[in-house]
Amino acid sequence: MAYVATRGGEHAIEQSERMFREELGDITLEKVANVRDTLPYLVDRVMGEASLYDRDIAALALAQAGGELHEAVLLLRAWRTTQPRITIASPVTQGGTHVLRRISAAFKDIPGGQVLGPSLDYSHRLLATEVLTGEDYQPDPVERAVKPAPRYQPSVSAWLAEQELVEPAGNDDTAADDIPDLTREPLLFPAKRAHRLQSLARADTGGVLALGYSAMRGYGQAHPTVNELRLCEAEVEVKHPSGTKFSVGRVKISQAEVVSKAKGSKLERGFSATFGWNEVKCIAAATLDLNADGAEKNSAVEEEFFLYHTEGVESSGFCIHFKLPHYVTFQSSLDAMRDAKKQKYEPKMEAAE
Repeated sequence: MAYVATRGGEHAIEQSERMFREELGDITLEKVANVRDTLPYLVDRVMGEASLYDRDIAALALAQAGGELHEAVLLLRAWRTTQPRITIASPVTQGGTHVLRRISAAFKDIPGGQVLGPSLDYSHRLLATEVLTGEDYQPDPVERAVKPAPRYQPSVSAWLAEQELVEPAGNDDTAADDIPDLTREPLLFPAKRAHRLQSLARADTGGVLALGYSAMRGYGQAHPTVNELRLCEAEVEVKHPSGTKFSVGRVKISQAEVVSKAKGSKLERGFSATFGWNEVKCIAAATLDLNADGAEKNSAVEEEFFLYHTEGVESSGFCIHFKLPHYVTFQSSLDAMRDAKKQKYEPKMEAAE
């Protein structure tokens, strides 16, 4: 068996990248705007997994990567590291967010009422094939409510806490000015809950869904019920050096809180939030958070397992690295196999002689 080394070196690598870029074509401002405006949920997913809220930059990353999500997230995370950190925004509370969608699967009547907002949950999945024959698909106009729902809605958890069905809402024992930054600090176990939620917020959507789904099907220790799901906008409030607090704008966020049957007299809760509209990820992530405490070692809902294996950039990078040359290590394995065969068959050949 013969082995031939790859030839070409730096020039071949450069031409390989040029071929990839040639297939994508020119990246223009118009193309980036089209990605941003026509694929908003995809842009939201990339922003969430990159921990950077900037729709234009996220759309550019998607256009430059040809829609390859892990590559786009990697581009966005790399760009993020080059930007200065000006300040830290004030914490966001549920009651202080501008609600666009807010539902509960646990209670029909909740304070403030259910707000369906934008959703395909109750619609038929019919493909608009008429578009392929030249007809435009034009959605029916929305009938505006005479009295729209209030923009600010109370927290369902706060309502349950008043009835002593759950523990009062609050963080772990991490001080507000000591919340770990996953982009600057390594992931250590056991992780603070603030670190766990931060990691889930930027975790790979597909990975979170797979492991969250396994917990929902019975491989976890607690079955979730959606206590409250929100699509909302949060004010980014910062403090001026003079001491004055002011809003620099809003960001879209998804939040999900799930509860399980009471152990004793109170419900257990899991929570997740991320940038943009991504309900599936938040429900699955909240389920993992719900099941994490007391999970069996090496189970899919153990904190160390799901936080490591839902890190999209790292896991895709590790998978991709197998495409790179492994000639030396693979050759050593073949040499070991040949030596083993030689030691096995040489005595038989000598005996036969």
